[in-house]
Amino acid sequence: MKKAVILLLIILPVIKAAAQLPDPEEIMNKSRELSLVGALSANITLTITEKNGSNRLRTISMSTKSYQEGVEKRFLKFLDPPDVRGTSMLIVDNKVAADEMWIYLPALKKTRRIVSTEKGKSFMNSEFSNSDMASPPLSDYVYKHTPESGKNNQYIIESIPADEDKADEYGYTRKISYIVMDSYQISRMEFYNFDNELFKIIEIKGIHVFAEGRYTISNMLATNLLTNRKSEIKMTNISESAKVDDSVFTLQNLER
Repeated sequence: MKKAVILLLIILPVIKAAAQLPDPEEIMNKSRELSLVGALSANITLTITEKNGSNRLRTISMSTKSYQEGVEKRFLKFLDPPDVRGTSMLIVDNKVAADEMWIYLPALKKTRRIVSTEKGKSFMNSEFSNSDMASPPLSDYVYKHTPESGKNNQYIIESIPADEDKADEYGYTRKISYIVMDSYQISRMEFYNFDNELFKIIEIKGIHVFAEGRYTISNMLATNLLTNRKSEIKMTNISESAKVDDSVFTLQNLER
């Protein structure tokens, strides 16, 4: 009996602490909401580093705009190198529906939709996936706090795809997100494959903060632990006062 009482005294504070944490899905939603920043334009440099240390650079122009009901649209146009120049992507992040993605390939003079089975595939041969370029609907995952969540000013939340189809779509079985408690900014993401191995880490190295606590990620590094390849995205010339016309986010604009 005495041992049971002692064990209960040890467990109760842990249970109480977990109960006091906000709902993990609400935290993920709050973080997403704060990343919707109206309209902005920026330049992006994507650096792909091979295992042997050699680098390849891609330069991209980006425009993004937020709409009602949590919808965000993003237009990317590749400027360099010549082999990808003119390639364009249109991404529509829907809060409750599946994300929509299209790509225009100038060599083929063709626009095609990126289907769900391609979302886990590489984004322009980098360590980022196509889905890393979007914000999947919250309903695609089941969320829970990890044991260390709520300590050191960070929530640590595990996101598990809602079913096997979603796991196949995104290319991993679980994701761990580290979120700063007082700002709701994501600082790190860890991805586990179908063998439950940690295979990819995305570190947030730079945040551009707007009014009212809104933010956009301006620098992030993806490291593939299985291939030792790295890819880094850096955003420069960020204009938060940009006037971005709705016509930018159309299929017709992809081919211009």
